[in-house]
Amino acid sequence: MSEDTAHSQRPLKQPSSSAAGPPRRVAVVVNGRAKNVTAEVISTLDRILEGSDLFVSRRIEDAREIAQTLVHRQYDTVLTGGGDGTFTVMVTEVVREARKKGLPLPRFGLLKLGTGNALAWVVGARDVKGMEVEADIRRLCEEAGSRTMRLIEVEGIITPFCGLGADARVLADYGWVKAHLGSTRLKRFGTGPTGYALASLTRTLPSLLFAGMTSCKVVNAGGEAYRVGPHGSVIGRPVRSGELLYQGPMRLCALSTIPYYGYGFRMFPFAEDRPDRMQLRLSTIKPHEFLYHLKDIWRGEYQNPSCLFDFLVERVTLEFEPAAPLQVGGDSRGERARLEVGLSATPIELVDFYAPPRAEPDLG
Repeated sequence: MSEDTAHSQRPLKQPSSSAAGPPRRVAVVVNGRAKNVTAEVISTLDRILEGSDLFVSRRIEDAREIAQTLVHRQYDTVLTGGGDGTFTVMVTEVVREARKKGLPLPRFGLLKLGTGNALAWVVGARDVKGMEVEADIRRLCEEAGSRTMRLIEVEGIITPFCGLGADARVLADYGWVKAHLGSTRLKRFGTGPTGYALASLTRTLPSLLFAGMTSCKVVNAGGEAYRVGPHGSVIGRPVRSGELLYQGPMRLCALSTIPYYGYGFRMFPFAEDRPDRMQLRLSTIKPHEFLYHLKDIWRGEYQNPSCLFDFLVERVTLEFEPAAPLQVGGDSRGERARLEVGLSATPIELVDFYAPPRAEPDLG
């Protein structure tokens, strides 16, 4: 979405508060290509929702048409079934359509049916298999509370996280492994955590051993930014808009408003420290150091300011030489030499099992 378009859009109406009672109407949007979206799951969903509130997307182009219908019908809750990519695509299209029409947003929820599912770790969504989907939808609609959260916006895409460098290379290598094992007897080893491990160990890490680091320049383009050190302590003075945040080599440059990547990898331990900031993490860690400290890195407990550079930022411009591979919401997006990333101006309401349940309406 261009900046000019954004200025011409009507403002969104605020979503109703949780005191309005249980959701009036629920839509489920599933990615027909997601790992756990089987014919059995689709059939079960169709039966539960009586067909009219189930949307199956099999191509990226389907998302915009589905979003138009969701906004027009003004569903109270929209559940996405797939990975983080499915969630990212649908939230982006629904927000875009709601901005255009000046209509309220639904709250969003997750059915854990895809690969990765970083957001599932944040909101407590559990694995859904076979007939469990009916109970999970009931749990989402009747038991779960919700909370307001900010996502990030990059090139018009609204997403929990994005990254350039090593993490995007892992995604590309995972796609290669998945494609090459998909037609062999080893197909089951090419997907999920095993596929990511194979891609990392056999392709990504070996390539990083012999590759030079990318030159990176980061300039603060928003409100005051802060360098964060061990245990979340603030280092130095606030960095004002227009000032340089970082200039030097990097293996990874990533931003997020949630702590996790997929499979419980706590990549951004400071992402929720301030609701008006996102975490920017740059790393120059060497591959052998990464493997040696993997357990602590995975838990978000690794502290080394000499190779980890963490900031809380509102908006930044990024420049890379040479261009670096980009992933947005877990989907590869090619290479970029320059990028601007900021907090989305539109908060969303997210179904969260860790939040207090939605209040019952006052019938007195």
